[in-house]
Amino acid sequence: MFNFCFVLSVLHLVSIPISCSLFNPLAYISVLSVIVGVLVVVVGVRFYAFSYLEYSIWCQRLCTSRCQKFLISRVGEDWIFLILLGLVMALVSWVMDYAIAFCQQAQKWMYGGLNSNMLLQYLAWVTYPVVLITFSAGFTQILAPQAVGSGIPEMKTILRGVVLKEYLTFKTFVAKVIGLTCALGSGMPLGKEGPFVHVASLCAALLSKFMAALFGGIYMNELRNTEMLSAACAVGVGCCFAAPIGGVLFSIEVTSTFFAVRNYWRGFFAATFSAFIFRVLAVWNQDEETITALFKTRFRLDFPFDLQELPAFAILGIACGFGGALFVYLNRLIVECMRKQKTINKFLLRKRLVFPAMVTLIISTLTFPPGFGQFMAGQLTQHESLVALLDNRTWSRQGVAEEFDYISHSHAWKHPQVNVFITLIFFIVMKFWMSAVATTMPVPCGAFMPVFLIGAAFGRLVGETMAVMFPDGIHADGSVYPIVPGGYAVVGAAALSGAVTHTVSTAVIVFELTGQISHILPVMIAVILANAVAQSLQPSLYDSIIRIKKLPYLPELGMGHHEKYNVRVEDIMVRDVRYITLSSSYRDVQEVLLIGQLKTLALVESTDSMILLGSIERSQLQSLLSLQLGPSRRLDHLRRHAKDNDTHTLDTHTHLSNLGTMDNPLSPPCTHTYSNSTSNSARHGPTHWLRVLNPLPQIAEWEEQQLDEPVDFNNCKIDPAPFQLVERTSLHKTHTIFSLLGLDHAYVTSTGRLVGVVSLRELRKAIEGSVTVTGVKVRPPLASFRDSGNNTTNVSDVTELHKLWNRHRGLSLPRDPTPVKNICEAHCN
Repeated sequence: MFNFCFVLSVLHLVSIPISCSLFNPLAYISVLSVIVGVLVVVVGVRFYAFSYLEYSIWCQRLCTSRCQKFLISRVGEDWIFLILLGLVMALVSWVMDYAIAFCQQAQKWMYGGLNSNMLLQYLAWVTYPVVLITFSAGFTQILAPQAVGSGIPEMKTILRGVVLKEYLTFKTFVAKVIGLTCALGSGMPLGKEGPFVHVASLCAALLSKFMAALFGGIYMNELRNTEMLSAACAVGVGCCFAAPIGGVLFSIEVTSTFFAVRNYWRGFFAATFSAFIFRVLAVWNQDEETITALFKTRFRLDFPFDLQELPAFAILGIACGFGGALFVYLNRLIVECMRKQKTINKFLLRKRLVFPAMVTLIISTLTFPPGFGQFMAGQLTQHESLVALLDNRTWSRQGVAEEFDYISHSHAWKHPQVNVFITLIFFIVMKFWMSAVATTMPVPCGAFMPVFLIGAAFGRLVGETMAVMFPDGIHADGSVYPIVPGGYAVVGAAALSGAVTHTVSTAVIVFELTGQISHILPVMIAVILANAVAQSLQPSLYDSIIRIKKLPYLPELGMGHHEKYNVRVEDIMVRDVRYITLSSSYRDVQEVLLIGQLKTLALVESTDSMILLGSIERSQLQSLLSLQLGPSRRLDHLRRHAKDNDTHTLDTHTHLSNLGTMDNPLSPPCTHTYSNSTSNSARHGPTHWLRVLNPLPQIAEWEEQQLDEPVDFNNCKIDPAPFQLVERTSLHKTHTIFSLLGLDHAYVTSTGRLVGVVSLRELRKAIEGSVTVTGVKVRPPLASFRDSGNNTTNVSDVTELHKLWNRHRGLSLPRDPTPVKNICEAHCN
C-alpha cells in the first residue's frame, strides 16, 4: 500500500504541468492527489520507523534472554562452580598465611625490641600468644562453638549422610577463619591442614546456597551438594600445602570409606586451580620469584641414597608407627582424664578460657629462647624449623666453619654447650607432648603440621646418627656417597604423619612440598610400614576424635581378627522392635510416638504374621494423627453438635478455632476446665453461647472415638522397600553394606517376617568388641549352630515362603497416597 501511494504521487507530480490550467478542474484534483500522496508517504515512513524500532527492541530482548539462559546453564556447570571455589579458597589461604606471618613477626619484633630487660622480654614472649589464644577461644565459643577443633572428623560424618546442625553455616565460617588465624599466629604447635578442610567445605556449602538463591535448579540438589563437599575437602588440602595431587588423595583417605569415581576429576580440577592461584599470589606479592614448592630441597639427584640405607629407612618407618600410635593414645588420654575428673571438668565448663590460657602460658614459658627454648630452637616458627630440618647439610659436623651457615635458620640448632643430638632429642620430646596437649584446646586447630614437624626432627636425628656412624659415607662401586640427613627428615615427616592419620598419601604430599621425588622408594617403604604398625595399635587421630565426641560414624574393621567373620546379624540385632500394623488404631500410633523418638517405624501386616510391608517416617505418622484430630474436624463436630441441640449457630470461626486447636497432637485429650460464669458485658456476644454450651466434654469424648478408629494409610507416604537383611548376614558384609549405602538402620527379616532391627549403634559395639577385646574370645551366642558350615536353605523355609507368597497376593496395600497439597487443603477447610 505504501509503495502504491508513493508511485501514484509521483505520477500526479508529473501530470501537473500537463494539466496546469487555472480553470481546469483536473488541476485541482491533481494538486489534491499530490498532497494526499505526500501525507501517505510521511505516515508510511513513520510507521516503518516505528516498526523497525519495535523489531529492534524485540531482537534485543530475545538476545538478552538467550544470553541469560546460556549464562545460567554454563554457571550451572560443575567446572564454573569449582573454579569459584578454588579461587575463593586460594584467596582465603593466602590472606590467612599473610596475617599469620605478620602476627608471628610482631611477636619477634616485640621480643627483640626489649633485649635490654629479660623480664620484659619474657612478658612480651608469653603475653602475646596468651592474648591471641584467649581471643580465639572466646570468639569461637561466642560466635560458633562448632568451629572448635580440626573439622575433618565432622566432615567425615557429614559426608556419610549424617546431618550436623550449624556445622556448615556462615557464622561457623567466620569463627573458623578468624579463630584459626589467631591460633596459628600465636606460635603454638598447631596445624592448619585439618581446619582448612572444614573451611573449604564451609565455603562450598555457602557458595551452593548463594548459587541456589540466584539460579536454583541443580544447586538445590542435596546429592550434588554432597559431591561438592567431597571436592572441597581436596581443595582445603591443595591450597594449604600447594599440593593438589596429595590433597585429593589425602581427602579421599580421611573422609571416605567408599569414594565415587565420578567426583575424582572435580577434586583434581578444583585443587589444582586453587594451588595454582595460591602460588601465583605469592609470586605477585614478591614472596617468591616463581612458582616453586613450599619447602624446596636441594638433594643430589644422581645418587640420593644407597641400597644399604634402606634398612635404616625401614627402621625409621617402624619407629614412626609406634610414635604415631603413642601420639593418638596420649591425645585421647588427656581428653578422657579431664572428662573423668569431675572437679576439673566442672571448673573448665564454667571457666572455658582458663584451660587454653594455662596451656599457652606453659608452652610459651618452656619455649622462651633464653630459657629452655635455647635447647630446642624455641625462637623458630614451625615453617622456619621445617626449612632448617630439610637442609641437605650435615649438622653433626657444624663445628667446621664451612659446614655451618650462620645466616640460615640452622644456627638456632647449635648450642655452645650441647651438641645437635641433645637439641634434637629435647625438641622431639618437648614438641611431642606439647602438640598432644595443644590440640586439645577449644580453638580451631589441626595436628598434621606439628606431627609432620616432629617426624622431620626424628628423621633428622636418625640421619645425623647415620652420618656419625658412616662419616665417610657409603662406599658403592668404588665411589663414596655421603649421608644426606635431610633425606631422612623427609622420610620421617611422611612416616609419622601417615601413622597418625592412617594415610599413605602423605608420601605424595611430601613430594609436592619438597619439589623432589628422589626419595620416593624410602618414603613409600617407611609410610607403609608406619601405617601397618599404627593401624594395629590405635585408630587414626580423626577416628579417635570421632569416638571422643561420640559422633554417629561407623568404625573400620580391624586387621587379623578372623573371629568377627563368624558373627552374624542375629547375634547383634535388637529383637524388641517397635512397629505398627495395617489394623492399628490412631491410639496405637499415638502410644508408639510417645514411647520413643525413632525416625522411622516398621509397618507389618499383623501382629501374628509380622510380615514386613514397609516403613513409615515419624513425621508422616504425626501428620496422620494431626489430620485425624485437627481443628477442622473439631469445628465440624462442634457445628453438628450445636445443630443437634438446637443451639445458636456457631459462626465465629476464630473462637472455635482457638477452642479446637490442638498444639500437640501427641498429648492426651484435653481436660481443661473453664468457668461458666459470664459477665454482663459479654452476655450478648457470640462467646456467650460457647460458654453456655461448654463443649469440652463432648470434644474429649469425640477424641476418644477418633483415636479408636483404624488408621487410614492412604493419606501418608509409605516406603514399600525398606532396606532389609537376613538374619544370617555376616558382620563383615553388614559393615560393607552400611558403609557403601550410608545406612542408619536396617530391618532383619526371616522368610519375610520382621524379627529385629540393627542400627549403627549395635554395629559399632560389635566391631569395637571384636577388635579391642583382649584375652579369651567369647563365641557368639548362636555360633554353635553354624559349625557345620551348611549355607543351604531349609526345605521347610522354602515351603513357608511359598505359603506366605500365596497369602500375600490377595493382600491390599495402601497405594496412591493423597498428595500433600490435597491433605493441606482438607486440613485447612
